[in-house]
Amino acid sequence: MSLHVVVGAGATGSATARLLAESGQQVRLVTRSGSGPVHPRIQRVPADAGDADRLAELAEGAAVLFNCAMPPYDRWPAEWPPLAAALLAAAGRSGADYVMLGNTYGYGPVEGPVADGAPMAPTSRKGQVRARMWQEALAAHQAGRVRVTEVRAADFLGAGAYSPFTLMVGAQVLAGAPVSYPGDLDAPHSWSYTGDTARTLVAAAGNEASWGRAWHVPSTSELPVRGLARRLAGAAQAPAPRLGRMSLRELAEIGRTDSIMAEFPEMLYLYDRPNVLDASSTVEILGVVATPVDDVLTEMAAAARSVQTAR
Repeated sequence: MSLHVVVGAGATGSATARLLAESGQQVRLVTRSGSGPVHPRIQRVPADAGDADRLAELAEGAAVLFNCAMPPYDRWPAEWPPLAAALLAAAGRSGADYVMLGNTYGYGPVEGPVADGAPMAPTSRKGQVRARMWQEALAAHQAGRVRVTEVRAADFLGAGAYSPFTLMVGAQVLAGAPVSYPGDLDAPHSWSYTGDTARTLVAAAGNEASWGRAWHVPSTSELPVRGLARRLAGAAQAPAPRLGRMSLRELAEIGRTDSIMAEFPEMLYLYDRPNVLDASSTVEILGVVATPVDDVLTEMAAAARSVQTAR
């Protein structure tokens, strides 16, 4: 049994902590509030991950430091750089291997399936932030200061997942409400299940081939939004979805009063055309295979019913 430190207790961070604990590892889960899943092998620690000295203390003796943190979406350019620097410094000081949870923003607009070796070519502020995080971590790896790898996910699905689909489509479908989506409803799109993301993070941490490169989470589905919404409605026995496309003008108007939606226009290139990931390396080398999408949607529907029953 070895110690693993997980920073962040969102859907993926919590799934990673549980997966490690259930495999017999000791887990130290770090969040500002000390939140997270309850398990005999999970120690929940309230701490500021932006404090590199404190985080290095918490990671002392750990085999791996997992970065599953997520600053508020509308404050990425200001809050991600110092937080990422602190996590990288803590990994280097403690001697822990460093596994980052990333996404596809750094690639910029790409035609065809995106391979995990594609170059960073960001066209958005948030993409520039993600690309710089990886480049700085990779530089530290190449300098021999820390072993680094990054697991890149597409938009998340799963109970408790946070993504444009869960916020703007899934919740409305489950409630039987109309959907207005600012993207192509019929473009193929990769979706990452939070459970598969956790399994990819853990598999990458345990494979000597991982270090100094990135991995893609195998997609649970490449269904367009329209097809995914219909499958979710079927899993939940909800009415057939009523789907429409939100105009740029409507999106801008919503953004006047919603700081999260105000960040969405620069990322529209991910949603107004096909956006598919090639995760063949993850499947072949790490041995992670995607969970069937209907199982994921059934989980989401059950979680929604549980919330409704609790109310």
